[in-house]
Amino acid sequence: MRCIYNSSTHPQFNLACEEYLLKNADDDIFMLWRNTPAIIVGKHQNTLAEINQEYVKQNDIHVVRRLTGGGAVFHDLGNINFTFIMNANEPHSNLIDFRKYTLPILEVLQKLGINARFEGRNDLTIDGRKFSGNAEHVYKNRVLHHGTLLFSSKLPDLSAALQVDPSKFQDKAVKSVRSRVTNISEHLKEPLTVLEFKDMIMQHIMEMYPDANSYTLNEDDHDEINKLVKAKYSTWDWNFGQSPQYNLRKVTRTNAGTIEFDLLVSKGKIESCKIFGDFFGMYDVEDIEQALIGVSHTEASVNEALAHLDLTLYFNNLAPEELIRCIF
Repeated sequence: MRCIYNSSTHPQFNLACEEYLLKNADDDIFMLWRNTPAIIVGKHQNTLAEINQEYVKQNDIHVVRRLTGGGAVFHDLGNINFTFIMNANEPHSNLIDFRKYTLPILEVLQKLGINARFEGRNDLTIDGRKFSGNAEHVYKNRVLHHGTLLFSSKLPDLSAALQVDPSKFQDKAVKSVRSRVTNISEHLKEPLTVLEFKDMIMQHIMEMYPDANSYTLNEDDHDEINKLVKAKYSTWDWNFGQSPQYNLRKVTRTNAGTIEFDLLVSKGKIESCKIFGDFFGMYDVEDIEQALIGVSHTEASVNEALAHLDLTLYFNNLAPEELIRCIF
């Protein structure tokens, strides 16, 4: 088994690294890695319905879609991520095995005197509170299993980043289930840093697999991974445009009155738009509705689409930035 102690903290790079190793290597792999603040969205989720956009923007939090299903998770440097990529000969229906890949983590915690448990479909808990979520993806005869390990994460940041108004979105996308969470560090009998805990996990895996050997990503690896970052993991199309079709309804009180936007968005682009409210204006808002059709559901694209219109003629006393607030 190739054991990789990945020092990168760049979310897009690390998720691209997983895909690169899954699809281009032929050996078993274990990897540990951390991310700077990021929300990692499940493959089948509506990204905008999983994030607090204003908080994410203000705090410069990365938003990246991953290969695996399941719910959105928050990463920061107090969270450790572990990845197994394993070859298997069983039929695909037998490849998904969350208990198998989380068992080594439970064993490490038992050494530290922590009574952690596997619960539900894919969670690890301490005293009923979740500290690890796990997900899997099958590619040909290879399984990618990865999981989070909340060690000393800033839990208020986690809560704020994932706090979104559920009434705004109507869709068929997979929704995250919010759980009561805890940090592993809160349950230690003796103090331990996040990097010391990371070392303990790697040492346990090296002892667990007789063929384990350390591996450092080389220059060729970095070049190929960065190509994937550029082509996929840093693109709007992957991180937002892959979202399933959804309806957004948002009612906002503004200086011009109450404004309601009803949008139908498919593959990240606005397919239809209707505007309602008790505002006053000289011109018909149908001009704005038509201008937004076919536009990507991003602030930059909406701003560009409406730049040629004098919005004060449609909404008395409304600044352009206020209208944007009505759409996001």
